[in-house]
Amino acid sequence: MVPPQSLICHPATPGGFSLSITASVERLTDQPGDGWRIRYELQGDLAALLIPEPAKPGAADGLWQHTCFEAFVAQRGAAAYQEFNFSPSGQWAHYLFSAERVRDTAAESADASLISQMPSVAWHRLSEAFVLEACIPASAFHLKRSGPSLDLGLTAVIETRDHRLTYWALRHPCVKPDFHNRQGFAWQVPANMHA
Repeated sequence: MVPPQSLICHPATPGGFSLSITASVERLTDQPGDGWRIRYELQGDLAALLIPEPAKPGAADGLWQHTCFEAFVAQRGAAAYQEFNFSPSGQWAHYLFSAERVRDTAAESADASLISQMPSVAWHRLSEAFVLEACIPASAFHLKRSGPSLDLGLTAVIETRDHRLTYWALRHPCVKPDFHNRQGFAWQVPANMHA
């Protein structure tokens, strides 16, 4: 498991509440197809947060308009990257990009037939924390097995009870929140995480 990293709230979107978010990534080797488990843990003023209600698990667009957790994955030096969105509702989204903010819809259409199992999302309300765990099957990743290390951007959109959105990431390279900026893919993951 890669040690947890802290997400930082973008200074242009302060929430006015006390919150900390950590994220960790673990390679799953004990189940068919391997893959990753990404874990986000929130601690602090949890009563200030607006959390989506449970919904039928499956793919959905627009999850980022409410509390949502995201992972951006790219092989070092490649223009293409992937975006995964995970909602506490149990819904998820998966997008492929050929360059910054350029959706590769042809690859996405082909991808739908390649994924043998879909990501799973679990939301836990603990006594002093909220935890989201997302398991992504290896078949969902468009990565070269013997390729270079990965650049990973872990992010979160947190909605408050008064319907304001705050934006959290490992690094904020821009004046305005922009999770697609490659300088925000700040976590270098060893190549053996996707071997």
